[in-house]
Amino acid sequence: MSVSRRQVTVAAIASVPLALAATGTAQAGGRRHRTLYIAGDSTAAQKYADAAPETGWGMAAPFFLREDLRVANHAVNGRSSKSFADEGRLEVILAEIRPGDLLLIQFAHNDEKSEDPVRYTEPWTTYQEYLRKYVDGARERGARPVLVTPVERRRFDAAGTAQPSHGEYPAAMRALAAEEGVALLDVQALSLALWQRLGVEGTKTYFNWTATEQDNTHFNPPGAVEVARLVVRELLRTRVLGHRDARRLDAEIPVSWISWPTA
Repeated sequence: MSVSRRQVTVAAIASVPLALAATGTAQAGGRRHRTLYIAGDSTAAQKYADAAPETGWGMAAPFFLREDLRVANHAVNGRSSKSFADEGRLEVILAEIRPGDLLLIQFAHNDEKSEDPVRYTEPWTTYQEYLRKYVDGARERGARPVLVTPVERRRFDAAGTAQPSHGEYPAAMRALAAEEGVALLDVQALSLALWQRLGVEGTKTYFNWTATEQDNTHFNPPGAVEVARLVVRELLRTRVLGHRDARRLDAEIPVSWISWPTA
């Protein structure tokens, strides 16, 4: 599938800080700034004015990272590990990523769509095969791949117990991470536990519930902030990042910090 002009423009806007990193901008001591790339779907993606208040967690990630660790958010609505790569979006990242950079890889929401051959992957075969393309591509360029299990949807049973919604995909990613020796951020398990603590009503304040929409997949600003906080805490726990790379992990983040640019 070819990438449209608008898609290319959106990806370029989402990764504006990337240009400086790719040209070898130096920090004190002559060391190039690192960039944290995000390859993923709508739960992480940059949102624009026509989608507000919907917010991807990748939009909030910079609030928890020191300023010289740039975020290049290439996540795009509706993509699976397969369609993202087949559209050439992985190639765009691999053409820009540099030694020492990080590539966070979060897919499954759209890989699950068995009715759509453009996006569907099977957890233990094609899903893992496509994820390997991201892992191998990053490693070949001296960057560090990081697998991120998919953030959970808001789903509860009649007893108020938060329910998993991603089938075998998280387990398949965990197995691949162990097999390949790749750092794993288990956001699926962490977000499911968070939704359980918040409960049926409390979780509504984190998802894109409005007067006209009840969206149990995508986040509003508070939800995106808390998922980004989970991600960065896991980056520290797994020692992908050091404590000097993070900031504000225990701080309240004002909703006003979130902005939705025009596309």
